[in-house]
Amino acid sequence: MTDPIIEKSPRSLDQALRPTDWNDYVGQPAIKENLRILLTAAKGRNHQPEHVLLYGPPGLGKTTLANLIAKELGANLRSTSGPAIERVGDLASILTNLSPGDVLFIDEIHRLNRTIEEVLYPAMEAGVLDIVIGKGPSARTVQLELPPFTLIAATTRISLLSAPLRSRFSGGTFRLQYYAIEEIAEILRRSAKILNISIDAGSLTEVAKRSRATPRTANYLLKRARDFAEVNEQPLDIKTVKKALSLLEIDEIGLNQIDRDILTILVEKFNGGPVGLKTIAASLSEEEATIEEVHEPYLMQVGLLERTPRGRMVTKKGYEHIGADMPKNQQTLL
Repeated sequence: MTDPIIEKSPRSLDQALRPTDWNDYVGQPAIKENLRILLTAAKGRNHQPEHVLLYGPPGLGKTTLANLIAKELGANLRSTSGPAIERVGDLASILTNLSPGDVLFIDEIHRLNRTIEEVLYPAMEAGVLDIVIGKGPSARTVQLELPPFTLIAATTRISLLSAPLRSRFSGGTFRLQYYAIEEIAEILRRSAKILNISIDAGSLTEVAKRSRATPRTANYLLKRARDFAEVNEQPLDIKTVKKALSLLEIDEIGLNQIDRDILTILVEKFNGGPVGLKTIAASLSEEEATIEEVHEPYLMQVGLLERTPRGRMVTKKGYEHIGADMPKNQQTLL
């Protein structure tokens, strides 16, 4: 069996774009300031910083923050993920192989098995590992002392974490927010410089508008626009950017084809709603979870869709986006 800890590999393109300095990390000012105080105070007392939980939608910088925390502490970062830790022995192996002062990063921690999760409780709270040896009446518990370490956990589904586990992140629980267009444009300027891309400010803003307020998506769109320009031997100006993103079926506010199909089906087949999730999924031949977790959040964030007790409804702004007129009787329901 392979060790669930991910070994360090050569930097990928995405890793190259990841900020390595606090000054390069754009956005999330409140979180950065809270972490600065936490780390500075811990170093001043010569104590190990307390455990930290980061949560929020994917692509907002949780892994980057873990890397920056480890760098600030001058510590080794040991990274793994919830799905990679399949048995109690896997977690025990990871914890006992930590060196004093290490930072352990567990991504998607909500996917830890509950039995494995319980092993973390004494490790986080008292710095010990309780191992049960044997079975039945002859079973006994052995307690191993662990070196001081800081756990940085990340999740996109904080509600799936048990209350006892959430309460043990005494260093703080922080929710990452979506980014403003100006912040995304600043991130893209840095990425363009690293990728040696020549692109003007207007084109960067155009990419930022279509990035769904997410740095990871913004970098993806920038790379695809670069590829389009190179293959077609065109300058990377705003005209080329619009062509590239149109080919990807990304519209001017970041909606993809399925996002638009959801709005169109609701309007054309169900008079704008209210419609249940199961009905929408059946109409699109798509899974309910995909619509609820991937597409709905952004449609609601930009004000095109609303959830009501009776089902999903397209807003007036949603009607306008797909070029349809909202019936007067629908306006009274929202």
